Amino acid sequence: MKRTRALLAPFLLAIALTTHAFAKIIIHVNQVGFDARGAKGAIIASDVGELDSVSAFFLVDVRTQLKVFSEKPGKPEQVAEWFPGRIYRRIDFSRFNKSGRYQVVLNVKGTTITSDEFQITDNALAKLLIPSVIHYYNKQRADKPEELLADEHVMLYGSEKTVDLRGGWDDASGDISKYFSHLAYANFMSQQQIPLCTWAMTNAAERIPGLLTELNVLDSMKREALYGADYIVRSLSEEGYFYMTIFSYFNPDPKARRVVGLNANSVTTDKYQCAYREGGGMGIAALARISRWKMDGAFTSAQYLAAAKRAFAHLQVNNLKYCDDGKENILDDYCALMGATELWLATGENEYRDEARKRAKNLEKRMTPAGYFIANDANRPFWHASDAGLPIVALCRYMEAEGNLAFRNGAFITVKKALDYNLRVTDEVANPFGYARQSFLMNGTVKNGFFIPHENESGWWWQGENARLASLASAALLGGRQVYPVKGGLGTSEKLMAYAGRQLSWILGGNPYEACFMYGFGRNNMPYMKSMYGHGSERGGISNGVTGKDGNADGSGIDYKPHDNGNEWRWTEQWIPHAAWFLIAVTTMAQD
Repeated sequence: MKRTRALLAPFLLAIALTTHAFAKIIIHVNQVGFDARGAKGAIIASDVGELDSVSAFFLVDVRTQLKVFSEKPGKPEQVAEWFPGRIYRRIDFSRFNKSGRYQVVLNVKGTTITSDEFQITDNALAKLLIPSVIHYYNKQRADKPEELLADEHVMLYGSEKTVDLRGGWDDASGDISKYFSHLAYANFMSQQQIPLCTWAMTNAAERIPGLLTELNVLDSMKREALYGADYIVRSLSEEGYFYMTIFSYFNPDPKARRVVGLNANSVTTDKYQCAYREGGGMGIAALARISRWKMDGAFTSAQYLAAAKRAFAHLQVNNLKYCDDGKENILDDYCALMGATELWLATGENEYRDEARKRAKNLEKRMTPAGYFIANDANRPFWHASDAGLPIVALCRYMEAEGNLAFRNGAFITVKKALDYNLRVTDEVANPFGYARQSFLMNGTVKNGFFIPHENESGWWWQGENARLASLASAALLGGRQVYPVKGGLGTSEKLMAYAGRQLSWILGGNPYEACFMYGFGRNNMPYMKSMYGHGSERGGISNGVTGKDGNADGSGIDYKPHDNGNEWRWTEQWIPHAAWFLIAVTTMAQD
């Protein structure tokens, strides 16, 4: 969402970035670490044509200063759409897997150039970052006295009725509102927010309990997941729908908070009922999944399951009424698929099996010969700023439940086509960073590009896409293990491992701006952003990231503005879906 009240740190970061950008040769690398079993690489760049003389790169052990690995860099490439004249060469050291701290070193005409330091070790990203992700969510809790007092009796928009909606996580470093989803009026852009975060934590606690125990954070992960589930239960109305949003209006008076539907420019309405695509499906999925733990938070596991079943029954009858355009689309399909699948796993009941099969079949029907999904019933390609990988993730979760080979095969083929497309569209142009590309409709024509179009159904909303990148990394690894399984490595093909690894490396500093978007790690973090009631940027939170060029309707070009007269939120603001998808991705990497 648009933020206007951000207190920014001094502009030293911008100066550092600009100064460094004019160095003759730069090594762009993930500034945190690489999993020993996964893909590893970096990019060298120059504006002055010096890269022809680089015949080799070296890995140097930071502790011993010894060269431990050497290889030739890749062919020169240019991305003229981003920085005309700049030359890139990709370097790869995936074959090196010895644990330690390293730097990439180049010798260029008698000058030594070194990269930022990084670690290589087993499950590096999970070990180094998951504890801080949990810390981030704990600090994002809407648990300050002002919030608890206001949310215990928060008023419904257009009504005198109040409800108890204490709990949940504040949405972003500049916004203490709480969302199941937003942009509902745009119909194709609704993001999964608090329910996705809850599901991501539940997934991590189930998938890698041994590693979380080793890190001494399993109990913390479970507590945070239960905390999210408690909020989802409180958000279930008497009628059976979930309340979508508690909006602060960016007003320091906690009494201003309302349960609302939200349109552009902070215009609020009484359309606060969640459709499947507006957080309803993922809310059901999170509650059904966590109910299987037989653990209690503020509510019992039986209450979690009962709430999921009641919400599902209600949406089966009323979903179209809550869709702003009165039509279901691909978002309803993948969100309902997640909800039905988790209820099927939790209960074994045929009602949920049948709905899951129907929704999986709907996704199969939306697949085009080109390999991208159609979002509507006509010609709009599916693209998404934060949940681009969720159709694949939902189908993979469904395949875990589905024992019928005929039904599994349909989902299998759909996932395979989607992954093949992701690799193909990403590699069809010079793309040394491996940034995930996509197809979208612009002026009636399907176009492929790096970033989401800025001219879209929302009328105003575009921002950095780190959640999208992490969601596609999750999809590549989860889907790859289903359709391209291999022994060793991360369980799938080298191409999909590299694709996933490049998205996460981009987030952690391996991007053209050398910005590490996870706060508290790497060399270049975002300026601190302050919000109300003592909230703000937190260690382990991930900022929005890089966008297409400001002013380009089709999202072409490239932009990153740590300062922009109040609009810097598009690039620098932390947002809870980024960390959720990052958690899903690194959980999948660490899972045996």
